[in-house]
Amino acid sequence: MSKPGEQFYPPGIRWDVPIPRGTLVDLLAQAAKDYGSRPALEFRDRQITYTKLEAMAETAAAALLAAGYGRDCSVALFLGNTPDHPVNFFGALKAGARVVHLSPLDGERALSHKLTDSGARVLITTNSAALLPMAQKFLEKGLLDRLIVCADAAWGESGTPLSPLPDDPRVITYADFVKDALKPMSWPAVTPDDIALLQYTGGTTGLPKGAMLTHGNLTAAESIFSIWWAPSRREGVIERVICVLPLFHIYALTVILFRCLRQGDLISLHQRFDVASIFRDIEEKRATSFPGVPTMWIALANDPSLEKRDLSSLVTAGSGGAPLPVEVARLFERKTGLSLKSGWGMTETCSPGTGHPPEGPDKPGSIGLMLPGIELDVVALDDTSKVLKPGEVGEIRVRGPNVTKGYWNRPEEAAHSFVDDRFLTGDIGYMDQDGYFFLVDRKKDMIISGGFNVYPQMIEQAIYEHPAVQEVIVIGIPDDYRGEAAKAFVKLRDGAKPFSVEELRAFLTGKLGKHELPTAVEFRDELPRTTVGKLSRHELRSQQTTANT
Repeated sequence: MSKPGEQFYPPGIRWDVPIPRGTLVDLLAQAAKDYGSRPALEFRDRQITYTKLEAMAETAAAALLAAGYGRDCSVALFLGNTPDHPVNFFGALKAGARVVHLSPLDGERALSHKLTDSGARVLITTNSAALLPMAQKFLEKGLLDRLIVCADAAWGESGTPLSPLPDDPRVITYADFVKDALKPMSWPAVTPDDIALLQYTGGTTGLPKGAMLTHGNLTAAESIFSIWWAPSRREGVIERVICVLPLFHIYALTVILFRCLRQGDLISLHQRFDVASIFRDIEEKRATSFPGVPTMWIALANDPSLEKRDLSSLVTAGSGGAPLPVEVARLFERKTGLSLKSGWGMTETCSPGTGHPPEGPDKPGSIGLMLPGIELDVVALDDTSKVLKPGEVGEIRVRGPNVTKGYWNRPEEAAHSFVDDRFLTGDIGYMDQDGYFFLVDRKKDMIISGGFNVYPQMIEQAIYEHPAVQEVIVIGIPDDYRGEAAKAFVKLRDGAKPFSVEELRAFLTGKLGKHELPTAVEFRDELPRTTVGKLSRHELRSQQTTANT
C-alpha cells in the first residue's frame, strides 16, 4: 500500500525506497575520493578542497588518538562556523570518539551541564573573545582535563576580537596539539550503530538531554534528503550552498554539511547572518541555494533593496528550524518570485521529517508530506496508542532509520518517549486527507526563538538569582522577528522595586545566551498556581490568550 501523500512525490520516488546507512567516516572518505581537488568549503574568500579537508580531519584524529581520546570518549566542540568545526567533527569520529556539540549561544549553566552529563573531558574551541573566556570557566570549575584552542587567524583576518591564552598547562594551541601527530597503523573500527553525536535538546521540565545519534541515523538522514531532492538535482552542476546556519545545529549539519559533501557541492561558510553578505554571495558569487530559518527570511523579506537585487542564481530557498509565518513566505515570493517552503524535523530525527514536493497542492501553513522511509501518524493525546483519522488533532509520532535510539544517561525518559518503536514528538497537529501535515501547538513549554530552542525553566532559574525576585514564570510570546520570544512574569519581594526589561537583560547577560534573554517583563501581585500550589505556566498562557482576544 502507498503511504498518505505518496501520490504527490517527485517522479520516480517511492516511500519504500531503500535508505542507505553507513558511517560519517566513510562519507568523508568517499567524498575525498570522488571529488579530490574540487573545493568543499569557502571561508573568508579562501577555499579548502575535499582532499585537504580529509587530510586535516585525519591529522586531528591522529592527535586525538595519541592523547587518549578515542573509542568510548566524548569530545566537546565549542565552535562557531569556521572550518575548525568540520575538521574536528570528522577528526573526532575517525578517532572512534563521539562528538558533543556545545552551542556558543548557550549560557554557562546549560554548557556546564552538557559537559558533565556527556562525560567530555576535552574541549576544542577557538581564541575568539566570544568563546575562549567561557571555555576557561569550565577549566576553573574542574570540568575539563584538556582545552585545545584553535587560532581564528589561521583562516585569514576577520577583525574578530581575540582573547589571549591562559597560562595553564591544561591549555594547548591546536597547532601544538597536532604538530607531532602520527597516523596509527590502523584506525579504530567504526560501525553504523556507534554513537556519533550527542546533540542536546529538550529540557523543558529540566536540563537539556542528549539525543544519541548514531552514524547510521545521521547517514540515513542524509540519504533521505538526497533521495527526495534527486529528481531536481541539475546534472553536472556544482551547487554553491550558503551556510550561515550554525553547524552545531542539526539542521545545518545534515541539510548542508553532510549533503553537500555527499554531492560534491561547495559550502559557502559564514560566521554570522548579515543581509549584505548574503546578497553578496548570491549576486557576486552566484550562490544557488540558501537554507535559512524564519528570522533570516523575515530580515531579507523586509530589506528595502530586495526587489532591486539580482537573485537569478538562487535555485532553491528553504526554511526550517521553526514554523515559517505564512505572511513571510508570501511576501518573499511576491518580491522575488521564489517559492519559500518549510518542512518539519527535530533533533531526534537528525533533521528530516516532512518536506514539500516540487509539484503538488498549495497548502499554506503546511509542513508538507512524510519523507521517504519516515512514517508519521497522529495519536490521541490521552491514548498515544490510538491512531487518529485525517483531520483529527493529536500528537505526532515518527518512526524511521533516522530516529534517535534514545537519550544519554536517561533510559527511563527514553522509554517514555516511545510507543513501541514510534517516537512521540511532543508536537500537536493533524494530517489532512491528502497526507499533508499541519502543526497546531507544542505539547511542552519550549519556546522556539529564531530557530533555536529556549527553555523557560532555565531562564526562570537565572531570574531567581535576582535579589528583587520572589517568584517568576516565563512563557513564549509572539515576536515579529524571532517567531517567539521569552516574557517574564515576576512577583517581587516585599519592598523591592520594579526594574525594566533592559535592567533584567543586563543582569542575565553571561548567565544565559543572547537568544534566551527575555524581551518583556510584567509584574504581578500574584502568579497563577495549580490546585496543589505549584506555579502554573499553563494557566498564565491561558490568561494571556484571553486578554488578547
